[in-house]
Amino acid sequence: MLLAQISDLHVTAKGKRLFDRVDTPGFLVRAVAHLNALDPRPDFVWITGDLVDQGSVAEYANLRDMLGALRIPWAVMPGNHDERANLRSAFADGGYLPRDGEFLHYTIEDLPLRLIALDTLIPGESGGTLCRTRLDWVAARLEERPDSPTVVALHHPPFVTGLSEMDTIGCANSAALGAIVAEHPQIERIVCGHVHRPMVMRWNGTVVTTAPATAHQVALALKPGTPTAWIMEPPACHLHYWQPETGLVTHVSYIGDYGQPTPY
Repeated sequence: MLLAQISDLHVTAKGKRLFDRVDTPGFLVRAVAHLNALDPRPDFVWITGDLVDQGSVAEYANLRDMLGALRIPWAVMPGNHDERANLRSAFADGGYLPRDGEFLHYTIEDLPLRLIALDTLIPGESGGTLCRTRLDWVAARLEERPDSPTVVALHHPPFVTGLSEMDTIGCANSAALGAIVAEHPQIERIVCGHVHRPMVMRWNGTVVTTAPATAHQVALALKPGTPTAWIMEPPACHLHYWQPETGLVTHVSYIGDYGQPTPY
């Protein structure tokens, strides 16, 4: 199975640019074309939060129009820039988002990998959290199919990244999630967004990865106390390639024209 992951789209309303400079909708159009052109084409595309920038109805309408061009099954989940009610309304016909309740958790059950989306959003805040209700939900889902290879997605990474200001808006109570994860070896990977950079960490018996963004990235600055800054490094997506015999391998696929491959 080939699972594509795009994240942190920050789509604006039509005619708007992020920071008055970054054409995030235009970058998403290019990301969609990139995914559609991959050979082999991914079996599924998971979009792991910060779908839009302000959570507005107009932004979600613009996002939905662009995602309609994807010729691959896909699903969205919330990040800290999203607004649950508007997100739920915009994508209600997808069949995977819960129709009611506070959180936008769900599972995808009909793929070779089982997918579990875990909502870490705190309305009005940049950081995320995992309250007891959310932890109980994911623990119950993992107990349902202990022998099924599983990927769990949450927008906020559950580990300290070394990016000082980003770590102040990370995922609270992640240690409690770690205790649950450690009891479930069927978890092949935890995939996240939020930090606009590719990262990898071994964590509680599995591997956690964070995906780059489809437009602007967060500048790599590991000196303590460095303020967060954005930078126009190449947009990219993750391709998680799974085989039952070998497990899950994650690749970075850069979005853009970098010339044709040259044989050695």
